[in-house]
Amino acid sequence: MTERLPVVKGTLDVLVLKALAWTPMHGFEITSWLEERSGDGLELDDSALYQALYRMEARGLLAAEWGRTENNRRARYYRPTSAGLAHLRDETTRWLAYARTVTEILTAPGSAAAGATGSGGVPGYISA
Repeated sequence: MTERLPVVKGTLDVLVLKALAWTPMHGFEITSWLEERSGDGLELDDSALYQALYRMEARGLLAAEWGRTENNRRARYYRPTSAGLAHLRDETTRWLAYARTVTEILTAPGSAAAGATGSGGVPGYISA
């Protein structure tokens, strides 16, 4: 199995908002949704998820209400507010631009991805 990747700082909120844009969910459902969509490639921390939910609710990005799970257990179901959906759009645009820029740098001719080695044979390292 491939090593699971830690969630990059600053991306958990937008990932949670993306999950909730589909349908209201409780914490376990959010984790399951993210694991499924990532091919189980993300290392998700339950405590970080719940901290993110509480933080976003306090910021007005999420609304929550009590409901019942499929197993008839009580759980808080979260859904994005209109401010949350706007935040998701803005952060998605920003993240995609960032990822494009970093990808261009990492795959540019002379980079490690292009097979170049620089000082001391270190891939992608070009000495001044």
